[in-house]
Amino acid sequence: MSAPAAIRPMRPDDVEACEVISSRAFLELDLRTFQRGWPDPQPRPPHRSEAWHARTRYLLTTDPGGCWVAEVDGEVVGFATSLVRELMWILASYAVRPGLQGRGLGRGLLDAALAHGRGCLRGMLNASDDPQALRRYALAGFRLQPQMSLHGAVDRSLLPVVRHVRDGTPGDRDLMDSLDRRTRGAAHGPDHDVLAAELRLLVTDRPAGSGYAYVDAKGAPVLLAASNRRAAASLTWEALAASDPDVPVEIRHVSAANDWAVDLATEARLAVRARGFLALRRMQDPAPYLPHSTLL
Repeated sequence: MSAPAAIRPMRPDDVEACEVISSRAFLELDLRTFQRGWPDPQPRPPHRSEAWHARTRYLLTTDPGGCWVAEVDGEVVGFATSLVRELMWILASYAVRPGLQGRGLGRGLLDAALAHGRGCLRGMLNASDDPQALRRYALAGFRLQPQMSLHGAVDRSLLPVVRHVRDGTPGDRDLMDSLDRRTRGAAHGPDHDVLAAELRLLVTDRPAGSGYAYVDAKGAPVLLAASNRRAAASLTWEALAASDPDVPVEIRHVSAANDWAVDLATEARLAVRARGFLALRRMQDPAPYLPHSTLL
């Protein structure tokens, strides 16, 4: 770096540069931590880049005080985006351009984002296996919980019959926010609009148990909250029923408190592997719950 870095608020015209940094930084990390038997790391596909742009522009409208960039000689070289929902602070995304890590940029960005959550009772983020980032989170008071990833193609003959799961509607928002508060301590609120725009919503609402799940195009739940393990499993099985038997699915961000998902993976003959961490501050590991990668 030829000049000191400036940490400043993110602007809408920074979003494209930040996405490029994010894509390159996480691909570099995946290549560095790749283990034999894992799917080969791939660059972020265009549709996921577009979704990243949309979510980041959304956060600039809801949480401008939580979105920051590091700039050197007029060039954006790192960023952090965060949000506050009720009394919870969440780190959505955070990266420094490959080759510039270890120079204090990440620490400055994280400090700026954390200031957005001043006064929050709880904090949560999904963390990669990057040792430097994990150290920063631990020093900031976060407790690191290992997570698992469930991966594989779904054998149609193993799918159970699932009842009382339906497509969700905007009328389910109060139920979903209630489940969020029960499991993670804060509602998603307006985030449901963004999630519903890009993902399928499944809901179950019965006296025996309730829950919801947002499901990606491959049939994997990418955000799930439920009142009990049975409801969580029903939602997950229904999501997997829409998967292509020739295309592997990946259910990510499964913490130890959500061993119901590991039991389901065993039944579905999905591979289980360690991947990443859930970082928590002043809160218990949410369950039954699968956090979204960025909106948690």
